[in-house]
Amino acid sequence: MKYTLTLTLAFISLITFAQTQKKAKEILDQVSAKTKAYPSIVADFSFALENLQEDIKEVYDGNIILKDNKYKVNLMDVDTYFDGEVLYTHMIDAEEVNITIPDLDDEETLNPATIFTIYEEGYTYNYVAEGTIDGKACHEIDLYPENRDKPYSRIKLLVLKDNLQIYSIRQVGKDGNNYTVIVKNMITDKSINDNTFVFDKAANPDVDVIDMR
Repeated sequence: MKYTLTLTLAFISLITFAQTQKKAKEILDQVSAKTKAYPSIVADFSFALENLQEDIKEVYDGNIILKDNKYKVNLMDVDTYFDGEVLYTHMIDAEEVNITIPDLDDEETLNPATIFTIYEEGYTYNYVAEGTIDGKACHEIDLYPENRDKPYSRIKLLVLKDNLQIYSIRQVGKDGNNYTVIVKNMITDKSINDNTFVFDKAANPDVDVIDMR
């Protein structure tokens, strides 16, 4: 009797998990389709680093401009430009810019180029619950990397129900460091020139350029 009950509970759990996976995928597919239809994304956000064991929590404001696989990010007094191939890291206070070819497979931290489509490859999904954040209804979805060697165990997404835009992304690190990005506002219909994603040497003549390619 106990064996039969165990099998029944396992079967019910399996069905429930399959249903939550299906619901999560349906929502994420809608988010993906809508995001890809935007000509560009301009957003203000907050970035938080938290380590509960070390009692550390640091929060910074930033701005991001996205177009296709290109981006420009301003965060922590650093302007980062990526034109789809070359990465320019401008450390404003140091008056220095480093030029590199980035490793796009490096996932130590969230990749700005994929921040709104991070869920599309390499993850299993689980729909957690409906809830509210800042008075707005949202979906809570967990992502689990298929590659167990990733430096994080889980990514938690909050997706706003009314416009299917991502509200926040929380990456739970295996080393105790958790990174959270909260989108404060987003503009999705702005025309962005490709020069936006390249560091302008002429406009910054006093900046020391270090080409590490």
